[in-house]
Amino acid sequence: MHSKVEDYSHEAGAEPAALRPVVTQNLNEHLVVEAKDATAFEHQMTPAQAFKIYPKAIAWSIIFSTAIIMEGYDTILLGSFYAFPAFVKKFGTLQPDGTYAVSAPWQAGLSNGAQVGEIIGLFYAGYASERFGYRKTMLSALVAIIAFIFIQFFAPNIQTLQAAYVLCGLGWGVFQTITTAYAAEVCPIALRGYLTTYVNLCWVIGQIIASGILRGMLNVKSEWAYRICYAIQWVWPIPIIIGVIFAPESPWWLVRCGRTEEAAHAIDRLTTKGANVNFNTEQKVAMMIHTNEMEKKVSAGTTYFDCLKHTDLRRTEIGSVVWLAQAFCGSALMGYSTYFYEQAGLPTTESFNFTIIQFCLGAFGTMFSWFAMTFFGRRTLYLTGLCVMFILLIIVGIISVTPAANAGGQWGIGSMLLVFTLVYDCTVGPVCYCLVAEIPATRLRSKSIVIARNVYNVGCIVNNIITPYMLNPTAWNWKAKTAFFWAGINSLLIVWTYLRLPETKGLAYSELDILFERKISARNFRSTPVDPFNGITSELETPKGSAMMVENVEDIKA
Repeated sequence: MHSKVEDYSHEAGAEPAALRPVVTQNLNEHLVVEAKDATAFEHQMTPAQAFKIYPKAIAWSIIFSTAIIMEGYDTILLGSFYAFPAFVKKFGTLQPDGTYAVSAPWQAGLSNGAQVGEIIGLFYAGYASERFGYRKTMLSALVAIIAFIFIQFFAPNIQTLQAAYVLCGLGWGVFQTITTAYAAEVCPIALRGYLTTYVNLCWVIGQIIASGILRGMLNVKSEWAYRICYAIQWVWPIPIIIGVIFAPESPWWLVRCGRTEEAAHAIDRLTTKGANVNFNTEQKVAMMIHTNEMEKKVSAGTTYFDCLKHTDLRRTEIGSVVWLAQAFCGSALMGYSTYFYEQAGLPTTESFNFTIIQFCLGAFGTMFSWFAMTFFGRRTLYLTGLCVMFILLIIVGIISVTPAANAGGQWGIGSMLLVFTLVYDCTVGPVCYCLVAEIPATRLRSKSIVIARNVYNVGCIVNNIITPYMLNPTAWNWKAKTAFFWAGINSLLIVWTYLRLPETKGLAYSELDILFERKISARNFRSTPVDPFNGITSELETPKGSAMMVENVEDIKA
């Protein structure tokens, strides 16, 4: 079976250029065989083997994903600043009791300004990444973010700070798309869950760093207390820029652009030569070409509108709701955790201490999810996480109706939110990144991620409007009773997840294409045998009225 291609493998010692005459030929029977072999090899590959073959891909993906630390850092920074004495004295207003506070409208305005910027940045990333590639799009955002941090640092008033957050949101929107898409495209099936969920770990790392710095600056009374927090953001862009400059482009993107020679060269740079005698660059490129051609048979375009057509509409729905669930499962209380703890009755110092512990648990939870996904899969973890968080929110709400003087109740609320964070970052938090990267068609991945993330951002805008009012004593003053509201939303998400979220663990992108085209129900997704090289499932009959993606090998060869 390998007689025609063995001379082009890494093990044969051939230069990458030797691959070119084969991988650039028209789709024929030889290429289909090579694609099938590559898919079979990926299914058989263990995580240990994948780590041995793809250490460079892991390193490059980690470099890209590190940019998310900046977003996680600044996001938790802003939410915590509402309880930060130096910040509220500079940008807040004097209250009748002699203290300072940032009003609920301005809290919502600052947070929503960042979300609006992210929405614009996401749409730019979806367009630019397909036109110019992931590397150039990422570099443009990193250079821009360096300039925008200056506005945050020197902001003389809250209006200027509002503009700074809108502009910084542009860069964060790019980071949200590129990091997840790049991780999904440079790694094999065995590593997909690890590298895509690592994006969530970077988010948590940023939150930990921000919480620690805020706690350290708590006793500084001057404006430098918050300005130093902003200045620390300049630490990340330069090293990330250097890494991105030297990183290989996504081979999937190169194949979509018809640049198969460069795709083969990129794969060479992502893998270790001779790490496994069965790995073959030509076969890997053939698999990408085969998947790309299959998807073109269903939807030839790569526009945002194509994400809402045919089977891609279902894929876009899943990615969007999965990400929206992150915003509406009650996680808004984590973003405002320090402020939430204060309104629940804890002292300011203890509120910041709880926040640091909270995000350390989040980091542990994300790493735990790497092992949990190996055994339980994406769907099981996601559904279980929502159910447990529902119970925890009900407990927090019940505790909140105890008398305000009950110190035990205040500490109980803080403890429950810590457990909530741990559960969230073991399940919904990291698994979301894996799902939104795996669910879309490869030709529409970046744009599907853009739409899904923007649905999430709209959800965050809603959160940023209502959460300050829920918690703020000058507004609705719900305080910890807010947990009841999120528990109700969580119950709806549980029902949707059970009915609509499929299991994607261990499935190649071509197999996912067939399953979605066959309109297989979410609960039967993982148990349905499928052969992407015949285009039909091996046991179930084709539902009436559903179009076959590829009827047989002859269609692929045509």
